[in-house]
Amino acid sequence: MEKAMKLDELNKVAQAMVASGKGILAADESSGTIKKRFDAIGVESTEGMRRDYREMLLRSAEGMKHISGVILYDETIWQKAKDGTPLVELIRKAGAIPGIKVDEGTKPLPECPDEVVTIGLDKLADRLPKYYEQGARFAKWRAVIDIGAGIPSYTCILANAHALARYAALCQAAQIVPIVEPEVLMDGDHNIDRCVDVTTWTLKETFQQLFYNRVALEGMVLKPNMAIAGKKCAKRASVDEVAEKTVKMLKECVPGAVPGIAFLSGGQSDEEATAHLDAMNKIGNLPWKLTFSYGRALQHAPQTTWKGKSENVAAAQRAFSHRAKMNGLAALGQWKSDLEKKAA
Repeated sequence: MEKAMKLDELNKVAQAMVASGKGILAADESSGTIKKRFDAIGVESTEGMRRDYREMLLRSAEGMKHISGVILYDETIWQKAKDGTPLVELIRKAGAIPGIKVDEGTKPLPECPDEVVTIGLDKLADRLPKYYEQGARFAKWRAVIDIGAGIPSYTCILANAHALARYAALCQAAQIVPIVEPEVLMDGDHNIDRCVDVTTWTLKETFQQLFYNRVALEGMVLKPNMAIAGKKCAKRASVDEVAEKTVKMLKECVPGAVPGIAFLSGGQSDEEATAHLDAMNKIGNLPWKLTFSYGRALQHAPQTTWKGKSENVAAAQRAFSHRAKMNGLAALGQWKSDLEKKAA
């Protein structure tokens, strides 16, 4: 009975994470990644600056209306705003759920050239209760699958799917909803059909491992890539082709018991990520909610507007609110490209 009660709670959180017209803000960039982003806008990456930047997003009342949850990095979940309010409290006050990235990045996979496996399982059981106590109600773990000559190998897909499933089971045991993120990268010159093949293989193996590790599908959220051609592929797929092929692929791979699918943007431009999500929701009649869990596609505009200057905060918040609103509409299948032009 206890297990059923717990699953009921996990399911409630998972449903709230994919609430209609809302999506997840991925603000969990590692120190290395956010330094790259800050370098690009000429801002020094200090703990204070990182906090100020994220506080600016969380205090954007208009933008946060379209955000169901925020994924934080370990540094951020313990931080307080300038006025002493814990950042997790700002998230809750905005009506969103705090979450935490728990993987520890990737390491080369032995005997598998150019392939990696995500690490961080060994102390995860001890870390999760501390995050729960700090307010996290969901977590994220990203697996990285690259497409290239002779890769991915089954070794790589199995190792990553197994780690994702182990992570998910540990999260549910700690009463935390796992975001399961197997990302097939869009680097490379492969076409959309090769992406579909590799992503199908990856998702099939991931759900097989989730089953073997006794993960309750009702208490998780999937964060996959879309079916999309590699960045170096000369033949770009249209918005409708991406939508149709992605929906077909997901219907073949993702059981209906999963409450929702929150896509990663994976290097797509801001508007592309919005247009693709919208086109999928316009197809409709789906067994799960389809929404967004975007990092760069929500943050690129506010970052380049902010540039680390306090006088730019209001304008940066408007830029964030606009992208959040556009993606919120796309999650309902109600976005139109002319809405972008009006705001410009």
